[in-house]
Amino acid sequence: MRLRHSTQGRRRRTSRPLCPGMMQPLPPSRLPPGATPAACAGAAAAAAPGTQLLPFSAVRNEERRRAWWTSRETKLQPLPSCEACAAPSPEEVRSWAQSFDKLMHSPAGRNVFREFLRTEYSEENMLFWLACEELKAEANKHVVDEKARLIYEDYVSILSPKEVSLDSRVREGINKRMQEPSAHTFDDAQLQIYTLMHRDSYPRFLGSPVYRALLLHGSTPSFSEA
Repeated sequence: MRLRHSTQGRRRRTSRPLCPGMMQPLPPSRLPPGATPAACAGAAAAAAPGTQLLPFSAVRNEERRRAWWTSRETKLQPLPSCEACAAPSPEEVRSWAQSFDKLMHSPAGRNVFREFLRTEYSEENMLFWLACEELKAEANKHVVDEKARLIYEDYVSILSPKEVSLDSRVREGINKRMQEPSAHTFDDAQLQIYTLMHRDSYPRFLGSPVYRALLLHGSTPSFSEA
């Protein structure tokens, strides 16, 4: 009886070989240099016992992950650089000091302010605000769902390096609304980040060498020198 018990234990611990039909060769992006899918498939078929092929499910997960990242990069394209925008007039530059609203409603103002935020390592606040504006302008339900998911993953998830600072009440509200996303899922969070930029970053921007140079000369110095 003791011998039979130990044999059964060994059988339970022995992994069952995968069915050949549930395996497939590595995708071309993961092949060694100079290798082809057909050559690798033939080599795998002739491999010695114990050689492991990539399970089909793992390949599919890898393909989904690549497609998801490609979608995210495509949906949220970066803004054009300041050089690609029309130069603001002196009157427009002076108006930015009148109110934060006037700065944020100016495309050139948003670009200059975004570059300033980058020097303070808080550019994600502007990117989040802009993504929310883009979401609110979307009418297609399928696109709204996709963009809301991307915004959540990029700026709300605690796992994201670009996570914005939100209080627990606002974060909890977003988590509930994400069950049925809409164009206004992030309204409370957008207002909180807008207020944060207005209170903290905007006064420093008005006193920065970048803004003073725009007032005096109509051009900005290098941000690396500011």
